[in-house]
Amino acid sequence: DDVNRRTPIAFAEEGQLLYLLGDTREEFGGSAWSEVVHGHLGGMPPAVDLDREKLLADILIAASRDGMIDAAHDLSDGGLVQAIAESCLRGNTGARLIVPDGLDAFTFLFSESAGRAVVAVPRSEELRFTDMCGARGLPATRIGVIDGQGIDVQGQFTIPLDELRTAHETTIPGLVT
Repeated sequence: DDVNRRTPIAFAEEGQLLYLLGDTREEFGGSAWSEVVHGHLGGMPPAVDLDREKLLADILIAASRDGMIDAAHDLSDGGLVQAIAESCLRGNTGARLIVPDGLDAFTFLFSESAGRAVVAVPRSEELRFTDMCGARGLPATRIGVIDGQGIDVQGQFTIPLDELRTAHETTIPGLVT
């Protein structure tokens, strides 16, 4: 209702916890990854559950209104890694991530499953936030922390923020000149 109270996508405060909301599945049909790597947009796109989407929206609204989250980004084109990159670049800070048990790194980073978001939760709000998600039946998985000057996925790779910014800001201009 008031744009001044919106929840930004920028990760701003080091030490805040990163949570992945929703269910991650091996859904790559019609994905940005499939198009870039294979030049192919076919296959079955991610399944959409409108009740689950509404639940996610309700939780994001309540968490924002009640001061339980300081940033939020939907997961769609490019999956989690794209959202993390955008949020880090906007906030000029980094993130350290851990692949959750039961997920392979590729699915964790690139799945475009619907009904998901990544949020930054102040440590003081962690219990209240996770209790709310649990009570409403939405998975909330702690995946990392806002920290550093790049994206570090434990055991996988590290990309410095300046390298990420250069790629983000020069790729399209380089293609059209």
